[in-house]
Amino acid sequence: MTITKTTIEIDKDIITLINVFTVDASKQLELVNALIDTTKRVWHLQDGFISASIHKSVDGKKVVNYVQWKGKQAFDKRLDDPQAIIQMNKILSMAKADGHLYEVVFTDVKE
Repeated sequence: MTITKTTIEIDKDIITLINVFTVDASKQLELVNALIDTTKRVWHLQDGFISASIHKSVDGKKVVNYVQWKGKQAFDKRLDDPQAIIQMNKILSMAKADGHLYEVVFTDVKE
C-alpha cells in the first residue's frame, strides 16, 4: 500500500488549491464538517487527489482548505463527479469562498 501525504516541495507536478472561506462564526463547525465529509466521500476517491488539510481560525470567521492534486488536469477533472457539484453547492451556501491555485516556489525547514 502506498501512503500519500501532504507534500510541500518545489518543482513537483503538484497543484495546490488554497481556499479561504469566510463564514459566520455560528456556522464554522458546520462548514468544517461539510469540508471533511466532502473530502472523505468525494475528493479522496478521485484519481489525482493527494491530500487535504482543513484549518479553522480561532475567531470562528474563517476556514482554510488546502488541497493537493497531481497536476492541473486532475484538479480540473474533479468536478466531473455530480456528487462533487452537490457537495460544493452545499458548502458555498454556508460561506463565501476565495480559492486560487498555487505552485510552491520556496520552502524552508529547520532540521
